[in-house]
Order: sequence, then structure tokens, then C-alpha cells
Amino acid sequence: MEHVVVVSPDGTPIGTATRARMRAEGLWHLCAVIVVRSLDGTRLYVHRRTDTKDVYPGLYDPTCGGVVAVGETPDECAVRELAEELGVVAAPEFRFSTPFVDGTIRYVAHVYEVRSDGPFTHQPEEVAWGGWMGVDEVRVLAEDPGWPVVPDGRALIREWLRWA
Repeated sequence: MEHVVVVSPDGTPIGTATRARMRAEGLWHLCAVIVVRSLDGTRLYVHRRTDTKDVYPGLYDPTCGGVVAVGETPDECAVRELAEELGVVAAPEFRFSTPFVDGTIRYVAHVYEVRSDGPFTHQPEEVAWGGWMGVDEVRVLAEDPGWPVVPDGRALIREWLRWA
């Protein structure tokens, strides 16, 4: 049974819970989120989540990442999630932290960036498709309410684009 770090809205750790309890009760938690940028800086790697994901199934995501487990730092989580989801072994660079709320989904995101041209190996349980999009294309799509993108990916890529 997977345990995650539970935090206050400012990101201060206050305990632990099972992943199932965190989801069921809408507990604040920590996530590591990685923006994968091409080596030349002109493209972002976007993927579509599988239809079996427990949160936001089948939607596009301009980031990858996941929940920080008990005993893991956000930096360690970023390295683990990047390798698990996309098969990229690298140390992403921390950029900023920000809260995200969408109904009962509430977390503090630690946002990272990594430069890589791949190759990519998708985790079949999580990633149905992945490919490159131009940074400007993602900027436009992030503002398009018709783009079927995960709400947190939309919010976090908008903030990353302002930061970058």
C-alpha cells in the first residue's frame, strides 16, 4: 500500500496517508511535475494519459510527474517519475513551487525542467501517446478551452511559460 506525504496548503509536511485515503479525502499532498523541453529549447514533450488513469484519464498533459511518496524528496520523485513515465534518466532542475486546487485534488507542485531529446520509453499503464509540440503551439493550446488537457497540466504549463 503506497503512502504519501500529507502537507498543509503552504507545503509544510504534517503527516502521511495512503494514496487511497489522500484521494478519497482530498488531502493536501506534494507532487513533482516535470516540463520536458528539447535540447534546442523550441519544443515541449506532451503525452496523452491512458484511459485507465484514476485521475484525468485520456487527457493530454504537457508535463509528467506524480505524487511524492513517504521517505522521498520532491527532487527524488522528479527523477523517479521522469524515468518511470518517459524512460528518461536525468536530474531535472527545480524551477518553482505553487499550489494547485481542482475540487478535491489539492497539492503543492514542485515544478522542474529537464532538457532532453529522448529517446522516450512510455510506461504503458500511464502513457498512451507522446510527442513533440512547439513551445508556441503549447502556449496557444493552453489558452484554448477546447484542448482536452489535464487541468493541472494547463495551469502549471501556463505558469511555467510565464516563468520561462
